[in-house]
Parts: sequence; C-alpha cells; structure tokens
Amino acid sequence: MPDARLHVAVIGLGTMGPGIAATLARGGMGVRVHDTVPAAIERARAAIPQAGSVLDRLGIAPPDSGEGAVSFHEDLESAVAGAGLVIENVPEKVEVKAAVYRALDPLLPAETIVASDTSGIPITTLQGFLSHPERLIGMHWSNPPHIIPMIEVIAGRHTAPATVSFIADLVRSLKLLPVVVKKDVPGFVENRILYALLREAIDLVDQGVIDEEGMDTCVSWGIGYKLAVVGPMRLLDMAGLDIYQSVASFLNADLSDRKDVAGYVTERARAGKLGIKSGEGIFPYTPEQIRELQAERARQLVAVRRILEGRDG
Repeated sequence: MPDARLHVAVIGLGTMGPGIAATLARGGMGVRVHDTVPAAIERARAAIPQAGSVLDRLGIAPPDSGEGAVSFHEDLESAVAGAGLVIENVPEKVEVKAAVYRALDPLLPAETIVASDTSGIPITTLQGFLSHPERLIGMHWSNPPHIIPMIEVIAGRHTAPATVSFIADLVRSLKLLPVVVKKDVPGFVENRILYALLREAIDLVDQGVIDEEGMDTCVSWGIGYKLAVVGPMRLLDMAGLDIYQSVASFLNADLSDRKDVAGYVTERARAGKLGIKSGEGIFPYTPEQIRELQAERARQLVAVRRILEGRDG
C-alpha cells in the first residue's frame, strides 16, 4: 500500500481541487496545492477546511500517523518538489493540460506518478505530452470528491501496470472505492452513463413531455432512488432480462440519439446562463440559495453515504 507519508501535489484548484486536497490530507499525506489564479488559491484556503468538516461528519479519521498538512504554492516548481504523486486538475481542454504536462516534465523524476482528474479526455491522448508516458494515469474523482467514494482508475495505452496498482492501492488506503476501467474510451464509464441520461432528460424536457421540476422528481425518486442501492446490471436481473428485451425492442429506437448538443443547453450557455456558477442556468439562484443548496447537498450526500455503508439506520 502507498505510504501514508506520501507527498502529493494537486495542480488546479477549481471545483474539485479543494475536496481532493482535503481527502488526501485526511489520509495522512502531505499535500501541496497550486493554481495560476491567486483568487482560486484564496477560495481554496476556505474550501479545504470546509471539506474537512464534512469528512468529520462522515466519521473519517486520519491514520495513526496523523492528518497531513496542506500548503499553498503560487509557483509550480515548489508545489511539485519532492512529490511522489502529482494530480492534475486543470480545465477540460487538451491544450491547457498539455501546457501543464510540458511544464511538469523537466521538474519531475521519472518515478513520479502523474494522475489526471480529467472527466473524459482519453488518457492515451494526454500521454503524448510527457516523456515518461508509463507514469501517467487517469484518476477521475466524482464531485464532490470528499463525499463521493468511487474513483475511476484509467490506464492509457502506455501506462505501466505498476502505476495502475499504485493508484488503486492509494484509493483503497483512503477507504474509498477504486474502479479500474479496462479500456481508455472517451468519458470513461461514469460520464458516459451520466451523459446518456442527461441527453434523454434534456430531450424530453425540450419536447414538452415533462417540465424541469418534474424531471428532477422523476429521476431522483424513481431510478435514482433504486440505483443508489442496486446497480444497473443487478437491476436487469431484478427486472428480468425478458422484460428488458421486450421493452428495449421498441423503446431503443425512440430514444434520443442526437450527436450535437441540444439548443436547450447551447442557447442558455451563449447567454451566459451557466448554472449555479453564474446565478442562473435552467433555474435562477440567489447567492443565499446557492449557499443553502450547497450545504443541503453535502448534508444529504453524507447521510446517504453513511446509510449505504451501514453506519446509520
């Protein structure tokens, strides 16, 4: 298992970075965080302790060696110095990630592992920007990363088996759930399933079959409620493969299969209606509502995780 004294650098402190850093530190690791935007570092100074308080509510205690420290670095070189693992968490653009890897390459010894938290860019594509591609691997956390226990582990074409084992063992050492994805496909597994669901949801709302509130209620209290307890493959067994075969034989042909992004989304994005981050997306949000929604989301996810782990009745 990876040493709890492992030093980890987290590069990029957007939505996911603070939660990742807090989780690693709670696992006993020394964590150095870096972002090129000073405001992102300042936000992280508040967000990391907040994530730590959520970990407290989850009952996640540090190892006997104690909780690791988090330090903040404005320059990349000091952030990665002495790191055994570097987690890249910069925006989902190949050119942005490529620039980070090119900057990292001369700073890291060959044995330092580099993990990308990309949501779906193939790891093989990213490996072309490092001189030691065997050390690059996908480590896809789910948002919020300090609450959702599943982490996808994705090998690219050149990733060494030892790198896969290291990251899977690291995830287990944090008492989280590594899922090794066997093929490096765009979107990996979680986001392919999610985006298939979102495409159909958007299409049905756009057609006027159901409104936005109704869609959320239908999914959250229907399939979402079941899937939290029974995964899709076991759900097939529960329903019966004969039933699935019968319904799918006519329904599959009617499901949305569009290859572009629906105007329902693109028109809002073009108008700057990006969601919570801009105060309006599909729904409007006041600053007070945003704070309340984020706190309530964390509270509910903590409660659900504790129940699913059998720690609360």
